[in-house]
Amino acid sequence: MQYKSIKKEKWDKTLEELLLSFNIFASVENEFGIDYEVIDPQNIGRISYNKAKPATPLKTFFLPVRENVTSGITGHKKRIILGITNCDVEALKLLDEIYLDKEFTDIHYKNRREDTILISSDCITVNEQCHCMSYGVNPYSTSTADIALLYHDGMIIMRILTAKGEDLLKTIVAPPTAEEVNIISLLDEVHKSTETLLTRTNQGLPGYSETGKLVKRAVADIWEKYATKCVSCAACVTICPTCSCFLLIDKPGFEKLKQMDGCQYPGFERVAGGEDPLHESHVRFRNRFMCKYDWRPKKFSAVACTGCGRCIEACIGHISKNRIFMEMAEDK
Repeated sequence: MQYKSIKKEKWDKTLEELLLSFNIFASVENEFGIDYEVIDPQNIGRISYNKAKPATPLKTFFLPVRENVTSGITGHKKRIILGITNCDVEALKLLDEIYLDKEFTDIHYKNRREDTILISSDCITVNEQCHCMSYGVNPYSTSTADIALLYHDGMIIMRILTAKGEDLLKTIVAPPTAEEVNIISLLDEVHKSTETLLTRTNQGLPGYSETGKLVKRAVADIWEKYATKCVSCAACVTICPTCSCFLLIDKPGFEKLKQMDGCQYPGFERVAGGEDPLHESHVRFRNRFMCKYDWRPKKFSAVACTGCGRCIEACIGHISKNRIFMEMAEDK
């Protein structure tokens, strides 16, 4: 792995230069929280580093809520997405398995992936609902992202993870500011600190595979108990970085629209004859967890929940899936 460090002031100037060739989206903090914004020379200094996490999941850059999939692919400016937390980077692994399948490649998704450079940001703070490490996901990137960075003591310290990331940084001339061994030591110290915080915060939460076993054998009572608080708004699956169900809608002129969908919407599995296997809310509620912790692990190698905690934060009914799983673990 290659390392590069650069002073923050020079990094900001580099980003301004990159705007000539790329559209740049980055996580920016305001009074409401952290989310992605289009970057221009005026707001480069407001970019947020090493904080969890943007409100919008990374998937929205690759899976629009609605798009015409029969229209041709038009040329556009390449883009950089900066400030991605690793829970979203890991979620992209699952989307890649689905949409870049060799036999059924989604050309629109593929085109967006190829034209995007991903720069992740190591987490040194965590939100109340963050639980990535419980599911084997580190709070820092080691793959999939093109570059991973840490902002520390006025310096941007970068790890180059892919050839695409290396090509981007070839134009950045940065004299060494520390021996590589010192950089590695610093990164290890920061990473271990965040890992310790996450481990302490999520004591008692079962791991990914154990959760799958608990969900599979759970009786109807627990689903009915928590489903009474669910209003079927589908915020949990809409905000989830790995959920990607969609409808294909036929339009006049042989056009097809892909519309993002969610299993928590009433009528999600209703068929033409009127039958609906998920008509009852507690069955629909259970379906989401079976998909994430049992069905998808059997089909894909990437995890279907990366512990970002957005579903808990977005739930109108204040339902915590972690509380459900811990209750299941206590009752087993």
